[in-house]
Amino acid sequence: MEPAAVGLAKADYVVLAEFRFLLRSFLEFSEHEARGSGLTPRQHQALLQIKGWPGRETMSVGELAARLLIRHHSAVELVDRLEEAGLVERLADRADRRRVLLRLTEKADAELARLAATHLQELQRLRPALLGLLKQFPAPTGNAPAHNATGLGERAMLTPESIAAS
Repeated sequence: MEPAAVGLAKADYVVLAEFRFLLRSFLEFSEHEARGSGLTPRQHQALLQIKGWPGRETMSVGELAARLLIRHHSAVELVDRLEEAGLVERLADRADRRRVLLRLTEKADAELARLAATHLQELQRLRPALLGLLKQFPAPTGNAPAHNATGLGERAMLTPESIAAS
């Protein structure tokens, strides 16, 4: 069921527009920083997902595809390019020989650490504006549609356990 737009005030649109602007500004910053490091934005996202995967130092190609919201074959092509660049290595999964696990190389770790530091600085710069906007969002009502905060449903909440269960 679609949420009703009845009762939205100009201020609601202002908050949504500003929030969208701040998100887009951060994405533009991130893409610029990645390209400045010789990475595509998607390559940077992949390295970050592998490094940030909870619970272990490796991630499967399928898990990477799920976290990047791309198809498995697209993730394989991305991993091919990352491997050619010396940024990831493929490992056989000892528990399941059909699965390929990915691990960052030292080269990738060093570059990702630099990128992460600049991204955290940018988030700190945006923090007051983001927090101010979030405080202006109304509290959810009982009529709100059932989904997580990202609006991506289950895809945004993927963990090693949830992927293994599917």
